[in-house]
Amino acid sequence: MKKLLLAVLSLHLLCAGVAAADDPSWLQIGGDYRFRYDYLKGSIHDYRQADLTGANPLGSAMAGFTVENSSLMLNRFGLNLKADALEDVTVKARFLMYKVWGHETATPVEGGTAVPVGFFGDRAMGVNDGTIGHVPSDNALRVDYVYATVGNLFDAPAWFSVGRRPSTGGIPGNLRQNQETTGTAGMPSLMIDYAFDGMTLGFAPDINALPGAYAKLCYGKGFDSGYQPTTGASLRDTDFLGMNLAVLDSDLVHVELQYQKGWHISDTPSDGAFGTSGPTENLGNIRWLGGVATGKFGPLNLFLSAGQSKTDPNNNTFNSNTSPWGLLWTSVGAGGEGPVSKEGYALYTGARYDMNRTKIGVEYNRGSKNWIGMVPSEDDIWTSKLGTRGSVYEVYLIQELDRKPISRNAKAFLRLGYQYYRFAYTGSNFWIGAPVNISDLTSTSPINQQIMAPVDTAKDLYLTFDVQF
Repeated sequence: MKKLLLAVLSLHLLCAGVAAADDPSWLQIGGDYRFRYDYLKGSIHDYRQADLTGANPLGSAMAGFTVENSSLMLNRFGLNLKADALEDVTVKARFLMYKVWGHETATPVEGGTAVPVGFFGDRAMGVNDGTIGHVPSDNALRVDYVYATVGNLFDAPAWFSVGRRPSTGGIPGNLRQNQETTGTAGMPSLMIDYAFDGMTLGFAPDINALPGAYAKLCYGKGFDSGYQPTTGASLRDTDFLGMNLAVLDSDLVHVELQYQKGWHISDTPSDGAFGTSGPTENLGNIRWLGGVATGKFGPLNLFLSAGQSKTDPNNNTFNSNTSPWGLLWTSVGAGGEGPVSKEGYALYTGARYDMNRTKIGVEYNRGSKNWIGMVPSEDDIWTSKLGTRGSVYEVYLIQELDRKPISRNAKAFLRLGYQYYRFAYTGSNFWIGAPVNISDLTSTSPINQQIMAPVDTAKDLYLTFDVQF
């Protein structure tokens, strides 16, 4: 009898616990799956390949050639969680897996075996802390972002958030991804597309003349140098600080401005590149200023975004000062120089026309000779188009499936698109060495040696099938 009573009591307590935890209001689960196919073709200009080991200071002659991947296929899976832990305290997380069919490395998108090093800094320098999950690598499910937010600070419309930031996939890039905006958590996609660990302090005043306006002060860490000597020269952490102001944020109009600065930019990403185990030198500082404006006029979505970058280099150069390449400067070659500040500019504009479940979009972006973006996690295969020194044209068609939604955020669609890159200068998405006009490169002269193969033009015909739930 005692055993029976204990069993009934245990079952009662268990059921009570399950009932308490079964309240669905505190936890939301969602996600997405993407299949992607790309046909890629590019032309490489004549150039002189630099020898990073220093064994051949004259470099190697490389005649121009064409590269192609006729069937790059990718799987991407994302899992989203949102938990309302306490009153005004939430935790959000996203996990990502992104891989190439038939591969457990990023080699096919880094450049494969076609060239000694690769094509672009944001791909050839390998998957790293800021791009993991956004550049195809393997089938591991990794944390893209996870952060906790405390709202209503001091009973005011203010919040504090800390963790791995949702600093990728910002506005207006969400239009071609067929995604909704990320609210106050997002960033202008021309300014930042990089996964940071950091924190944000935000304030959203209620101003009738400026509906939806908010301001944010953001800090992020790009590299932790670890233990260092307390005296003498040492490698320093790479830190970022940004100030974001959304002047208007409504369903029809969005206007956003941003200033950001990075201190002690390292010579490689946090996890190393080109055979290095990690950064060896801090090369100086970079600051950015830019903004974005979007408008919705019935079925027509328009946007315009612009940005400026400015470097403040020191005397240090790549690979423990054994090379001639500093922060956007090179000490040898036709334009040999010392460390000098350089300004770059970028423009990004486009439109999307929505016809019920069919959406047609066009985009154009242009980067100047010395433009350097902080956008290596952009969803482009060749290289992040918003960091291009030259022009990129893109057209796409989105067709949503006409199916009854079952889950809360259900959506399924096909996206067919075409990108055409026309590079004017070397080093797109790369901060090492001075950019030079691609048409000035030759294979015979040892001046203007290149770390990576200079792509002249590139094409990408792509198709995706996305399911969101």
